Amino acid sequence: MIRLLSALRALALIALLAPLSFAALAQVPQPPEIAARAYLLLDVTANQILAQKDIDAPVEPASLTKLMTGYLVFDALKSRKIDLKQTLPVSVRAWKMPGSRMFIDPKMQVPVEDLIKGMIVQSGNDATMALAEGVGGTMEGFVKLMNDQARALGLKNTHYTNPEGLTEAGHTTTARDLSLLATRLMRDFPEYMHYYSIKHYRYPGTPESNGTNRNTLLFRDPTVDGLKTGHTAAAGYCLVATARRDFPNVGQRRLLSIVLGAASDSIRANESQKLMNWGYTAFDAVKLFDAGKPAVEPAVWKGASNTVKLGRPEAIVVAVPSGEGARIKTQVARPDPLVAPIAKGQAAGTLKVTLADQPLADVPLVALEGVEQAGFLGRAWDAMRLWIK
Repeated sequence: MIRLLSALRALALIALLAPLSFAALAQVPQPPEIAARAYLLLDVTANQILAQKDIDAPVEPASLTKLMTGYLVFDALKSRKIDLKQTLPVSVRAWKMPGSRMFIDPKMQVPVEDLIKGMIVQSGNDATMALAEGVGGTMEGFVKLMNDQARALGLKNTHYTNPEGLTEAGHTTTARDLSLLATRLMRDFPEYMHYYSIKHYRYPGTPESNGTNRNTLLFRDPTVDGLKTGHTAAAGYCLVATARRDFPNVGQRRLLSIVLGAASDSIRANESQKLMNWGYTAFDAVKLFDAGKPAVEPAVWKGASNTVKLGRPEAIVVAVPSGEGARIKTQVARPDPLVAPIAKGQAAGTLKVTLADQPLADVPLVALEGVEQAGFLGRAWDAMRLWIK
């Protein structure tokens, strides 16, 4: 029963965090032409997809694979299975990894934090393999963890065969799955996200020419703070980039762009920048409710409290075409009656947002506080009232 409840909670979390597709509106801003095989622009703050092309088409992720490797490494750090200052050995397998490298060798014992920087800043396949073996015991054991985690996160069209992203049969993902992974990476491990904005790093004794982050947007745009580049001959040039900019009445607004299969390093950077700049100007962010504030307080039956506050732990923000915010309307759809007990965080309704009477977004509402069952007499009284009702 405990395992069943845990599984249900996990499925509920995936549903709550799934991006909301932008509904068909009469005047949806059209994105610019993007020179890529597939792309996706996600308003992370509003949890809405603003633009997309072939987001469910299978693609090779190249070094974007390292986003999942990072997720598992950060999870191991958070659960104290490993420590940032702990050193890991460099196996012959890690040393001989082809492609991008940190240039470590079996004579070294490298701190976990340096391996993380080598994996993210230098995109080192050798550093990635050393981390995978350190967390998973073996590369094969780590790949199993990757695929298990992909299923847990709801990545329906992703399968991994290695931790670094070199081309192999069956090693594929989609733009949609990458957006889910990147969003969860940022949300679940904010304390480690600063590694993705490091511009320069090299391990002592390794070549200086190999120390520059390949994400050129970090050097162009001060609002960009991640995340990861990727390239193989089969995948083309890929970039998952994210930026956060300040806006009145909303605060920081984060966008995430995914550009896959561009023809060059400069094109992937230019197209990513173009996509994010368009998203920030073509859409306004409108805050409907503050974090932790109820959108509605419906009646509760058979409970120790007569009402329950339904809202979101984070601010409820929606993205609308620029200048259209005044035309937003909201309505709450919820089960009726709501019967105690109700657990804190339990899904209990949906905030339906419309623009010009057309569907814009559905925002899941959860109980902001728990409501315990009333005593026997209270439950009996409410049962009789419900029967009469």
